[in-house]
Amino acid sequence: MEFRNIAIIAHVDHGKTTLVDAMLKQSGTFTDRDVIEDCVMDSNELERERGITIYAKNTAIMVDGIKINIVDTPGHADFGSEVERVLRMVDSVLLLVDAYEGPMPQTKFVLRKSLALGLKPIVVINKIDKPTARPDHVLNMIFDLFVELGASDAQLEFKHIYTIGRDGIAKMELTDENKDLRPLFDLILKTVPPAKSDTAAPMRMQIANLKYDNYVGRIGVGRIVEGTLKNGMTVTVIKQDGTRENHKITKLYTHKGLTKVEVESAEAGDIVQIAGIPNIYVGETIAETADAAALPTLSIDAPTLTMNFMVNDSPFAGREGTLVTSRQIRDRLERELETNVGLHVDFPDNGDEFKVSGRGEMHLSVLIEQMRREGFELQVSQPEVIMKEENGVKMEPMETVIVDVPDEYSGTVIEKLGKRKGEMTNLMSENGSTRLEYVMPTRGLLGYRTEFMTDTKGEGTLSHIFSHYATHKGEINRRSTGSIISGFPGTTTPYALAMVQERGPLFIAPGTEVYEGMVIGASMKETMTVNPVREKKLTNMRASSADHIVVIVPPIDMNLERSLEYIDRDEYVEVTPKNVRIRKQHLTEHARKKAGNTA
Repeated sequence: MEFRNIAIIAHVDHGKTTLVDAMLKQSGTFTDRDVIEDCVMDSNELERERGITIYAKNTAIMVDGIKINIVDTPGHADFGSEVERVLRMVDSVLLLVDAYEGPMPQTKFVLRKSLALGLKPIVVINKIDKPTARPDHVLNMIFDLFVELGASDAQLEFKHIYTIGRDGIAKMELTDENKDLRPLFDLILKTVPPAKSDTAAPMRMQIANLKYDNYVGRIGVGRIVEGTLKNGMTVTVIKQDGTRENHKITKLYTHKGLTKVEVESAEAGDIVQIAGIPNIYVGETIAETADAAALPTLSIDAPTLTMNFMVNDSPFAGREGTLVTSRQIRDRLERELETNVGLHVDFPDNGDEFKVSGRGEMHLSVLIEQMRREGFELQVSQPEVIMKEENGVKMEPMETVIVDVPDEYSGTVIEKLGKRKGEMTNLMSENGSTRLEYVMPTRGLLGYRTEFMTDTKGEGTLSHIFSHYATHKGEINRRSTGSIISGFPGTTTPYALAMVQERGPLFIAPGTEVYEGMVIGASMKETMTVNPVREKKLTNMRASSADHIVVIVPPIDMNLERSLEYIDRDEYVEVTPKNVRIRKQHLTEHARKKAGNTA
C-alpha cells in the first residue's frame, strides 16, 4: 500500500481542525450512520470549550486507494513541543494561514522547524470568504517569511491552494468555481512524496508521541521507518542514553478515520500505535534486531514557567472536592507525566508541595482545569519564569510577540509593552489596524492579557511564542493595583459591598460565603482589609429620609486564567470543582505583618 504522511500546522483559530473535518467527510471516512459534529477532531471537552487543539491527534483517510495519514497539531504556542516531534513522522506539511491575518508567531515557529528538516510545505490560504480577506497579500507575506527563514530554492517553489474550510471548498485559483476539496486531495497526492517503504530491511521505528489507555497502559505513537512490525514481535528498545531493553509488542494499532484499528502487522511508511512497553518514552528507537542503530534523537524543549501545586489548606478545604490529599495529587501528577512530555514535576520526599514546570500559562492552566473537573481540590502559587545562568550571567526566556489592534489603541499598547521591557521590532498600519511586533521577556507577558483586552476594548489580538534566552532585563512591575481582602468570615451583604466597591472592582457578588484572608477585589491604590459581611443595623427609630437603593456593580468573573494572571507573590489561587478563589498565603492580618507583608 502507498502512504502519504502529512501534518497540518497553523496558528490558533486559523481553521485547521475545521478543514480536517471537511477532509474526513469528503473522503468517505464516515458512513451514513455516523453522527458528525463540528470540530470532530477536538475530542477533548476542554478543546471543544476553548475552540483550540491541545493534543496532537492522528487520523487517516483513503483517497484513490492511497492511505493519507494526517496529524492534526496544536495551534497554541504552549503545546508547540508536540508539533516539533510530529514533524519527524511526516513527509510534508499543510501550512494553513488565515486569508486576513497572515503568518503569526506559531506559523513562523513551526515553519522554521519544517524547513530545517528539509520538508517542502503546501501553503493553504484559508477563510477566503471573509469580507476582509486579502489572499494575494497574504501569499506575498508567506513568501517573504520563507525567504526570511532561509528556505532553499526548492522550498521557495511551494505549491499553494485557497480554501473555505467551513464549507469544504478548495480552489487552485480564486476564480475557480469548484465546490469541494478534490483539488486539495489531488495536490497532496501529486506533491507529497510517497513514504519510503523498505519492507525487506529489519524493522525500526521511533516514538514521537505518547498516549495512555486504562486497559493496555502506555502507548507509543510513531512511524515505522523500515521493515514490517508485527503484533507479538519481540523488539529491542534503544533508550536515549544508549541502553537497550527487550520487550514484546502486545497490541498494534493503525488509524482509520478517527478510530484506531487493531492489526496483526504494519509496514514501513505507516504511522502506528504500540503497547507492551511500560516505560516507553519519546525519541526511543524500537528495533527488530538487538544490534540495530538508533535513529536520530528527538529534542524536547525545556519548560519556561513553573508554579507550586499544594494541598488546599483554606478554611473551606474539603467542602467541594473529593480528591484532596497530597497522595492523590502526587498520583495524578505522576499519571500526567505518562503522556504530557513537556511537563516536569519535582516530587519532594515528604511534604504537600509539588513544583510543576511547563511551557507556559496555558499549558499549566489546562492541567489544573482538568484536575478540577476530576474532583481535585488544590491551591497553586503565582507562575514564575525559569531563569538559567550562562558563564555567570543570569539569562531569562524571551518571547516573540505579535499584536493586532485598532489604530486608536496602539499608543496605549506600545506604552504598556514598553514598561514591561518590550523591544519593538516592527510596526505596520493598514486599513485602520496596526500590527506591532516585539521581542520581550516572558515575565513581561505574565498577567498582561486581561489588561490588554481591557485596553483594546476586546478588539485586539495578542500572540506570542518562546524565542530564545537573553540576559536578564531587570525588574518588571507586574501589577499596579493592590488587593481588597476580607477581614471577617461570613456571607457578604449588599450593604457592605456597596461601600467596598468604591475602592475598586469586586470579584464576588452579594450572598457569597467568604473567609478571613480571601481576596474579594482589586484595590486601585494600596492593599486593604475590609469587612464585607457587615449588615445594616436595624432600629425602631423612624429615619429622617428614605433609605437609598443599594446598587452593586456586577463583579469581574475571575476564572482560572484570570486568577493566575492576577495573583501576587504572597497569594494563592484556591481551585475546587465548583469555585476558583484567590487568597493570601497568610490568612490573618497579624500573620501577614509577622511575615513582613503590609497586606
